[in-house]
Amino acid sequence: MISSRYAVAVHILTLIALSPDTPMSSEDMAGSIGVHPVMVRSALSQLRKAGLVQTRQGVAGTQITRPLQEITLKEVFLAVLEGKTLFSMHDQPNPNCPVGRNIQGSLEWVFTEATRGMLSTLEGLTLSDVVQDMTQRMS
Repeated sequence: MISSRYAVAVHILTLIALSPDTPMSSEDMAGSIGVHPVMVRSALSQLRKAGLVQTRQGVAGTQITRPLQEITLKEVFLAVLEGKTLFSMHDQPNPNCPVGRNIQGSLEWVFTEATRGMLSTLEGLTLSDVVQDMTQRMS
């Protein structure tokens, strides 16, 4: 399932991109995002593992590792998805019902196609696109 973790990760990256020379703590970022600092640290850990940011232990300040136009939103999404699926299926449909017995197979291909489409869209968008949009909205 898609959680707010993806939006939090993009928010973090956008904050860093718009203020590259301003060291921000997880508390600072959490204040902008409106979440607990632990959620920010968790997202930063995932982004670091994916090679999208560098952080320094005990020092406020995180840097994005590559030019913004080279970081796709798909990369960010996959960094925070951590093997989870986009859609979840109800676990125990009634096997005595013809619909219940077959619904999972019928929806599996729908979910696969929807996921493929979403990832394709995110692959065509970059962090630079988000930052440019944000810059326009802020002016």
